[in-house]
Amino acid sequence: MTITQLGRTGLTVSDVCVGTSALGSFPAQYGYEVDTETAVATIHRVFEGPFTFIDTSNEYGGGESEKRIGQAIREHGGVPEGVVVATKVDPLPGTTDFSGDRVRRSVEESLDRLGLDRLPLVYLHDPEKITFEEGVAPGGPLEALIALRDEGVIGHLGVAGGPIDLELQYLATEAFDAVISHNRFTLVDQSAEPLLDDAQARGVAFVNAAPFGGGMLVKGPDVVPTYCYAPVSDEVLDRVRLMEALCAEHGVPLAAAALQFSLRDPRVTSTIVGMSEPKRVEQTVELAGFEIPDALWDALLPIARRGRAGVLA
Repeated sequence: MTITQLGRTGLTVSDVCVGTSALGSFPAQYGYEVDTETAVATIHRVFEGPFTFIDTSNEYGGGESEKRIGQAIREHGGVPEGVVVATKVDPLPGTTDFSGDRVRRSVEESLDRLGLDRLPLVYLHDPEKITFEEGVAPGGPLEALIALRDEGVIGHLGVAGGPIDLELQYLATEAFDAVISHNRFTLVDQSAEPLLDDAQARGVAFVNAAPFGGGMLVKGPDVVPTYCYAPVSDEVLDRVRLMEALCAEHGVPLAAAALQFSLRDPRVTSTIVGMSEPKRVEQTVELAGFEIPDALWDALLPIARRGRAGVLA
């Protein structure tokens, strides 16, 4: 794996980031459960390398993702040197409470579950749950995050969400050192292009989540006919079928092309890949290193570019 600077933070991370949403067990979205033993074993395997960047959130699995990561940290005797564990602040479950007070409680919960006294990177998660004006208002979440950073509880701030225009607004505040976009920079959808360019111009790390679009770009559109867990048009399905056929002609897994589409872009600092069992580490290493001929990229990229306007309405 390539180790690179995380924007202007001074932190260094691998170009693949371990996603842990499913690690907390979320069968309603992923279709399978993950028990504690498997989850903790997965993090122990991650600690062995080569990945040095772990992404979680206060809300994943109702807090179970952080708890399981925290158990692995304790059993290991602390976070391994060079590994960055990032988390996110979320509203109180079942509410829209994204107040400054809630942000502080969210951070306290994460510190307790992870067993840490400081968080190197914390994202404002899904800010589309409130208006931008509420997000930056006095007493709101951004003010609380800045205060926690100034107090030394948080090292650096990030924003992680869906709507690109909203994320651009948050980057314009100059408060954030990292930004996560999900499902919007893939072989299917590149509507995050303006955000990549803006982040690069500001020296902000762009972290790309969900390169497989929820499974379509791993198992194919006939097995997973949804993108970002939602139905898509026949045009999108046919486009991915064509990509799948081109990959097969060159003996390349569709998943390898999907992952490397993100890894090969110099504007992407790290790409989040979900891992909920130990063998996913080796599988991801294999996909990242799979040799893809230039001829395949020459055929794939024009088809991918049809997604510049996005597929998510």
